[in-house]
Amino acid sequence: MTIAASLSSRYARLEAHQTVQLWVLVSFLLTFGIVRAITHLQKAGLLPNQTGDGLHIHHLVPGIILLLVSGYLGLAAWSHPRGRLVAAILFGIGAALTIDEFALWLFLEDVYWAREGRDSIDAAIIVGVLLGLGVLVSGFGTRSRPPPGPNP
Repeated sequence: MTIAASLSSRYARLEAHQTVQLWVLVSFLLTFGIVRAITHLQKAGLLPNQTGDGLHIHHLVPGIILLLVSGYLGLAAWSHPRGRLVAAILFGIGAALTIDEFALWLFLEDVYWAREGRDSIDAAIIVGVLLGLGVLVSGFGTRSRPPPGPNP
């Protein structure tokens, strides 16, 4: 069995809370990586860093908005599997955007590229590890329900 088939089989057996935790983790890690890549490209001058009028909106702002929206959506649509999935993905994205600017909240100034900006990376590592532990503790692939079929 290939790795992809094994992961697909394990995913199919996940409980609702396990699926949500996995999607939060995946969307958090992907978004954090993409945001870091974009900011490095901006620093290198390969992507614009400001709007035309000079206003710079830190990605903390849409991150907070996504956290609020996903929190409400998660509560309002918990009984709907698709709503849970959307809320989980939006939450992971919002958390990554917000945690990537952790040093901004901590120092209340833009220290993204300063030495203090390393605190954002440390915070993201801690959050990523905690989310990963949440997935593991929830039993990804170990305590999942058995596939449907006749009982022995």
